[in-house]
Amino acid sequence: MNIIIMGPPGAGKGTQSEKILAYCNIPHISTGDMFREAIKEGTELGKLASSYINQGLLVPDEVTIGLVKERLAKPDCQKGYLLDGFPRTLAQAEALEKLTQEISRPIQLVINITCEKDALIKRISGRRVCPKCGNSYHVEFKKPMVDGVCDNCKSELVQRKDDTIESLQVRLNAYENQTKPLIEFYDKKGLLKEVDGLKDISDVFKDIQKVISEVAK
Repeated sequence: MNIIIMGPPGAGKGTQSEKILAYCNIPHISTGDMFREAIKEGTELGKLASSYINQGLLVPDEVTIGLVKERLAKPDCQKGYLLDGFPRTLAQAEALEKLTQEISRPIQLVINITCEKDALIKRISGRRVCPKCGNSYHVEFKKPMVDGVCDNCKSELVQRKDDTIESLQVRLNAYENQTKPLIEFYDKKGLLKEVDGLKDISDVFKDIQKVISEVAK
C-alpha cells in the first residue's frame, strides 16, 4: 500500500503511523528522516538540502521533491510506503502525483485523521511530560499517581512550550489553512478517507484497517 497520512497536531498521527507500519510492513517516510538520511549518505540532493538547512533556510520544493523521488525509488518501498509530513502544499501534491506515476508507485490512499479544534486544544493543553524519562501524562485523561509527579522517576512534570493554548491556536490555524487545499485535491481524486481521531486509539486503528482493506481489494 502506498499511503499518505495527514492530521492536525495532537490527532494521534504518530501513534497510528506506528500501527500502520506494523500492519502493512512498509517503511515510514517523514521529510525530517529523509533529509537526515540523504545528508548522511552524502547524495547530491542531500548535500544541496544540507546547504539550505545549515543556513537556517527552508529547503526549496524542487529539492524536497527530488529527495522524495530518490527515497521512494529505493527497494524497501517496492511493496509500499507511508508518507508523513509530505506533501504540505498543493504544488508539492501535484509534483508528488507526477513523480509517483513516473516510478510506478502511485498514491493509493490518503488517510486524514480528523479532530474538532476544541477537543484537540483540550487534549493537548492538558498534556504533561517528564523532562527526565519522557513519560507522558494528561491532567484529565491520564493522571499520574501523585499530582504533577512522574510515576516512573518521580521528577516534576512540565508542560511543553508548544502545548499551551496560545501556541496551539497558531499551529492549528496554520495547519487548517495549509491542508484544506490538499484535502480537496485528494478528495476530488477519490483517494481521501477520513477517520475520527477522537475515538479510542484502538477504535481509530480499526477504522484505519477497514479503509486500508477496502482499498487493497
